[in-house]
Amino acid sequence: MDKELYPERHILSIDLKSFFASCECVERKLDPFKVPLVVANPNQGEGAITLAVTPYLKSKGVKSRGRIYEIPKTLAYAIVPPRMSMYIQYSEKVLSVYLDYVAKEDLHVYSIDECFLDVTDYLKLYKKTDYELAEEILSEITKRTGLTATCGIGPNILLAKIAMDTEAKKYKNGIAKWEYVDIQKKLWTISPLSKMWGIGPRMEKRLNNLGIHNIGELARYDKNRLKDKFGIMGIELWEHANGIDLSRIKDMQEYKPKDKSYSNSQVLFKDYDGDNVRIIIHEMVDMVCKRLRKGNKQCSVVGLAIGYSKHTGGGFYHVMKLDTPTDVTKMILDCSMLLFHRYYTGLPIRKVGVSVGRLSTKDSLQLNLFEDFEDTKKEEEKEKTIDEITSRFGKNSILKASSLLEDSTVRDRNKKIGGHSA
Repeated sequence: MDKELYPERHILSIDLKSFFASCECVERKLDPFKVPLVVANPNQGEGAITLAVTPYLKSKGVKSRGRIYEIPKTLAYAIVPPRMSMYIQYSEKVLSVYLDYVAKEDLHVYSIDECFLDVTDYLKLYKKTDYELAEEILSEITKRTGLTATCGIGPNILLAKIAMDTEAKKYKNGIAKWEYVDIQKKLWTISPLSKMWGIGPRMEKRLNNLGIHNIGELARYDKNRLKDKFGIMGIELWEHANGIDLSRIKDMQEYKPKDKSYSNSQVLFKDYDGDNVRIIIHEMVDMVCKRLRKGNKQCSVVGLAIGYSKHTGGGFYHVMKLDTPTDVTKMILDCSMLLFHRYYTGLPIRKVGVSVGRLSTKDSLQLNLFEDFEDTKKEEEKEKTIDEITSRFGKNSILKASSLLEDSTVRDRNKKIGGHSA
């Protein structure tokens, strides 16, 4: 086996089980493996998204990121509102456990409840195998926080992650180890394709159209044909299907992506239509424009995404190029509404997203022949003043009159962290 393509490292992929729900159980001194608890916004009724459910409910077939109305009526359960600030505190406690074992450059935070650790250079220090070290770290997490975790171990990041996703939960101690010899027996048998890390439902459908239905078929497919079909992503798909992943955690620390766009979106807790959705679009535009001004950026492209109700399906995403870069809310809102009226088909709406792209640093006021200079300047000064007040006294210290309407969601969202209740 080519050592350049298949380097031998010792990577741990660790995921905190049912993180939000488990935090709530720990706070209440409950056992998440015995308690039917759901984390969701109780004020949003049957359409509320289940942000997390306890392992007990998962064992009954209830999924996270579903809707309340999808939970079987025969199951009794309790709903608790999300508390993001508390979850962040628990996440920081878990990170402190990791940093007791590895240096910061050997730790990659993948999400609030998932991390990668490269323990290659620590096994001699601790005089343990990677499996023994994983057992100790998971035990320490439970000891310090009350949370439980699963762990995948592999010779690269990819195989560690997939071992964790597909196999670790099957074992009592929550640990699964994959090696390169397991590729054909374990990796290649994965089906449907979307169970593989990095392959979503859309890509799965496109691969199915090529006659590819499991990872083994993808691994044996002509990589040049995949490149012709999907570009550089096709080569990456082929490499991952063959267990090849040359990325290093140290490299992840050094890479800092350029911020090319800003976006904001939300899933609505009830159906909206062409009459009341303008409030939501306006609120999304306000949030994106505030980010533009805070970053001293202006945009040249505006995008609008609309997702229809689950019962109808579909939606659209379209963009519009601007003649001159801007960060002015009115101009970006006008573009967003133009896109909406041009492409909206009258179906019930459950998701709204606004994005701005082609960002440039704002070092001067851009003039537009069709806009009055003084009006534009006054608008910018007004928005800057509002930003300063809300930054100092809170996001809800100044609100538009429309924010008091029943269909508005901005007051509730302003109280949240990352879209969830603080």
